[in-house]
Amino acid sequence: MSAYGHQMEQIYSAHSLSGGSELRRSSFVLESGFYITSFVATILVAALAAAGLLLITLLVSLAMMLQSCQSSHAGIIELGNINDDYNYCKIYSLHAKLNNLEGDTFPSLCKELAIQYVKGGQYARDLDSTKSVMEDYFNTVRPSDDDLDVVFIDIDGIVSPNPHSSTLLQSSIEKCMIEARNLKQVVVLRLYMKLQAGGWSIILSSREHGKHQNVTINHLLSAGFSGWSSLMMREDEDSSKGNELFSRQRNVIQSKGFRIKSVISSEVDALSVGDRGIRFFLVPDPIFHKFEQQRRT
Repeated sequence: MSAYGHQMEQIYSAHSLSGGSELRRSSFVLESGFYITSFVATILVAALAAAGLLLITLLVSLAMMLQSCQSSHAGIIELGNINDDYNYCKIYSLHAKLNNLEGDTFPSLCKELAIQYVKGGQYARDLDSTKSVMEDYFNTVRPSDDDLDVVFIDIDGIVSPNPHSSTLLQSSIEKCMIEARNLKQVVVLRLYMKLQAGGWSIILSSREHGKHQNVTINHLLSAGFSGWSSLMMREDEDSSKGNELFSRQRNVIQSKGFRIKSVISSEVDALSVGDRGIRFFLVPDPIFHKFEQQRRT
């Protein structure tokens, strides 16, 4: 081969190598990014929207739960305050009875809670609880066969000797007085009938003078009470205090050979004379009972 031909062959070989290299380099070049179809894009957008909606729902739910928790906590605090006020007034009312305080000494707060005490049902629950305590006791004891065991019931404050006048309907607190009296009368009447069915002899007592005996008997009968063994009332010239009256009446009962097994009253003076053989039960009064009673007097 001539020198010119050899040179041309080298040039052609170099050109071929250079072109092959360029071909190989271009085969390894990739474009940036990626390609997705419209269907996949729709799924992704829907998933993102669902996730966003779920997040918003979660945030709203958490906010509502927090608000509910705060409201509930506030309600507990408010209820606790009401219960504290009620307990204070109830204790104050009991001490007013024990010390024979005047009605105008009652705090104004107690007068405001008086209506709520009856209308809210708390007084009815207190009466039912007291009735359950009394029934628990009488379920464990039985009257003797000689008919000398008696239950002594103070009807004052439980059964009114005089009908309510229409003037008592002038205020809300006086309406509550009537409603509370009716509740108490119904609860005691149920216990009264249960005692009679159990064979107990019942002696009734009142602070009223004997000249009102017929009126008192008629009112007792109209209220559903009947079949009592005796009705003891104050002698016309007697002006002794309640505790002295009941002490004397109980002495008379016992002097005739009867055994008093229980005394039931809504007034503490009937329960003030202690006796180990007697079970005493205090029927609850509305917290404003003494205040309103003295105001009417």
